[in-house]
Amino acid sequence: MNKKQIIEKTREYIEKKLSGEGSGHDWWHIYRVWTLAKEIGNKEKGDLFVIELAALLHDIADWKFTDGDDSVGPRLTSEWLQELKVDKDIVEHVAAIIKDLSFKGAGVKTTMKTLEGEIVQDADRLDAIGAIGIARTFAYGGHTGREMYNPDIKPEMHNSFKAYKKNNSPTINHFYEKLLLLKNLINTKTAKKIAVARHKFMELYLKEFYAEWDGEK
Repeated sequence: MNKKQIIEKTREYIEKKLSGEGSGHDWWHIYRVWTLAKEIGNKEKGDLFVIELAALLHDIADWKFTDGDDSVGPRLTSEWLQELKVDKDIVEHVAAIIKDLSFKGAGVKTTMKTLEGEIVQDADRLDAIGAIGIARTFAYGGHTGREMYNPDIKPEMHNSFKAYKKNNSPTINHFYEKLLLLKNLINTKTAKKIAVARHKFMELYLKEFYAEWDGEK
């Protein structure tokens, strides 16, 4: 099986697995991250085979849906790629990217070890900000039964992954606990340019949200 066939098989597998998912971690999220990762990868000159596989498989088992176990995704990724007879070093590279990809709290470093990892992480983080990021945040908040906003509950800057996983604060707090922090955590020059406009849109959205909340508009 050649690289193109492996990518196509993986795309089919993930699309079938995640289609119709309602928390914002669905097939279309994967599709956007995959598309953007390819664009960034071309400009940053990364290994597109690794980038595409990691982008397609990065939410195969997100820790938010595995009782906080962040080892499930890398394990399922390895099993899938081994089934397709992918070279061992590529399997290990892709699994390592997926293990280190997620944001784990404001005070927790999530440094990628390779350019390909940085590119996929950037694409994933770009899909968490801007207009789509806002939509996904509220979709996930509704999915988990969170309040939309409660002015009596203040955002928390989590200093450990354990604390971040336990967090169940209102959806608006998530902007401060994660989304507004992502612009400064982007790795590549290409992604940084995209992040600026998306970050600004979130700031404008929050300004409008509070004005309407307070009855000013």
